[in-house]
Amino acid sequence: MQEELTALEQNHTWTITTLPPNKKAIGCKWVYKIKRNADGTIDRFKTRLVAKGYTQMEGIDYFDTFSPVHLKQLDVNNAFLHGDLYEEVYMQLPPGVTATGPNQACLLHKSLYGLKQASRQWYDKLSSFLLSQDFTQTSGDHSLFTKHNGDNITIMIVYVDDIILSGNDINDINHITNMLNDRFKIKNLGNLSYFLGFEVARSSEGIHLSQRKYALDLLNETGMLNVAPVSTPMNFSTKVCSQGDPVDDPAAFRRLIGRLIYLTNTRPDITYAVHRLSQHVASPTKLHHQAAFRIMCYIKQTPGQGIFLKAINTLTLKAYSDSDWAGCPDSHKSTTGYIVYLGDSPIFWKSKKQSIVSHSSSEDEYRALA
Repeated sequence: MQEELTALEQNHTWTITTLPPNKKAIGCKWVYKIKRNADGTIDRFKTRLVAKGYTQMEGIDYFDTFSPVHLKQLDVNNAFLHGDLYEEVYMQLPPGVTATGPNQACLLHKSLYGLKQASRQWYDKLSSFLLSQDFTQTSGDHSLFTKHNGDNITIMIVYVDDIILSGNDINDINHITNMLNDRFKIKNLGNLSYFLGFEVARSSEGIHLSQRKYALDLLNETGMLNVAPVSTPMNFSTKVCSQGDPVDDPAAFRRLIGRLIYLTNTRPDITYAVHRLSQHVASPTKLHHQAAFRIMCYIKQTPGQGIFLKAINTLTLKAYSDSDWAGCPDSHKSTTGYIVYLGDSPIFWKSKKQSIVSHSSSEDEYRALA
């Protein structure tokens, strides 16, 4: 805790002053977290002072809040504290800081963790710095930056304070790493192995991406570690419709479907089944719960299954699509499924209900292609 307070003071995060009579100081608290590795072992213990941003008033305490959330991984130390705070925000003195006078508060100068605008301010600070270093921000994804140096290219992905750095020249990578460390103080986590629940295994053949720990944690949290596994994610003789008895806990069903949707980032094999159930999160029935249970049983059999990005020189773009004509028993609309390959590697896939009813299987297939 003292180490965190020292870092906050060295970064000039606040000035202790008398609270003006027309101002309200937001609260703060200490948050403790254990950060784990992909295998579940403890990486480190973290202590962080956070502001109670949920008490802020839009238009007074903050304005904009949106932040776009060789293979190396970097972590920025105290990332949010680098973001400058332009609004006048006062915070109560945190535990561990002694008041030297009556009615004192912290006038914040930096975007402390917990403030609604903290993520946005940090993103603005980092992106401005990268652009000043000749990086280009991609129009399709503002968290993706690229830099060209002759025949060399460096690619950077930013998610809050976590950074993935990739490129074809180790000297460029080292230069950028040192540059970021000089400006922001970073922790070099070495070769990429675990990122946002994704496990990365690299070999001379290519890169394997999976969410094994995420899947096992999901099975454990739902009490399904000991269920009997099945070989398919869905019984396709079952018609998933809106009719049926409601589940006892709709919120739990919605949370489960949300977790499964995230798992489809590396599991195209469950995408269709999860998509069908996601259409019924507003009013889930016991039939939907049974179908979700089957998906979990399938995951139990294949928790480490993922995608393999093959290391090849032929990068032909290929796409495949299919559909089920009038597959929805409620609306008689069809569901389109497609997958895109770069070379032999799947890079994008989706299952989506068509917006209008097709009157023939031919029309259905054409809509799938479109």
